[in-house]
Amino acid sequence: MKELLKLQQQLVPDLLDAMERRYFVLRSIRLTEPVGRRPLAQMLDMTERVLRGEVEFLKDRHLIDFQPAGMRLTSDGRKLLAKLEDLMKEIIGIHKAEKQLSEHLGIAETIIVPGDSDKMPLIKDEIGKACARRLAALLDEKNTITVTGGTTMGSVAKALMDINVAGKEMLFVPARGGVGGKVSDQANSICAAMAENTGGTHRVLYVPDEVSDELRSILLKEPSINNTLSLIRSADIVLHGIGEAMKMAERRNTDEESMDKIMKGQAVGEAFGYYFDLDGNIVHKVSTIGLQLKDLPRFKHVIAAAGGKSKAKAIRSYMKNAPKSTVLVTDEGAAAEILKEE
Repeated sequence: MKELLKLQQQLVPDLLDAMERRYFVLRSIRLTEPVGRRPLAQMLDMTERVLRGEVEFLKDRHLIDFQPAGMRLTSDGRKLLAKLEDLMKEIIGIHKAEKQLSEHLGIAETIIVPGDSDKMPLIKDEIGKACARRLAALLDEKNTITVTGGTTMGSVAKALMDINVAGKEMLFVPARGGVGGKVSDQANSICAAMAENTGGTHRVLYVPDEVSDELRSILLKEPSINNTLSLIRSADIVLHGIGEAMKMAERRNTDEESMDKIMKGQAVGEAFGYYFDLDGNIVHKVSTIGLQLKDLPRFKHVIAAAGGKSKAKAIRSYMKNAPKSTVLVTDEGAAAEILKEE
């Protein structure tokens, strides 16, 4: 396949350019349907005249429909797009970038989805779908999966609705207590959604994300909390996001002294309550009940998901502490920014 692509690039370069252009038109319609020509042209940074020619071509081949509300993919269009995905990753160099990024970060595997979720928020749903597919491939007959909160994990939960996990027993357990922000983005809520969307079960961890030493000693005496912590420690798979340091500190309503420490330490990334500088040094740690950084190497599988160019520094900083077995699911925006430092 690689040799054929090289030959095509030499002999008929316009063919691959047209294929790539039409692939992105189809993919963008699927992400935003129903969508009109003008917003689609802006999204693709394409003139309306050029886009008009492309969508007419796709319509003539019954790959898209024009409707009053906007353009939609036909069933044939969806099937073709699914078949094109792996080939297009080869053509636009994503497979090569995945290998480079894994080697650069020193982790087992990287999965990159086309696009930048900073520019097109719906790309986060594509990260969620890729993460859900990778999770499904790792499942055994019985599985305990511990999950953090965050919007990316929420996208994974939504994507699991369309993943076939028939015959798999799945128990979802929150990796941590509650962080500030929307209830739907909390680990407890996401575990509940994942269980509902897969026919699995879930447990709850009703504790704050940050606790004092005195409160910690009291809470750890509660049997229900200890049972959940035992499930977290014995999980088969860890599924987690990576946050930007300042955004996470603000979401936690971090006190002035700790915020000053985070800022002076030039923290850029956060995961599991740990704040990291660009070199991966821990500049601050939140006192929490739940999964700890030192626990990660003991797990069979660890999947981290985060995307967008703005998350590049956060991903780099955390990955200097991540177990070598980590699978990173990200997008082109973050991947290209991280690889710039090579």
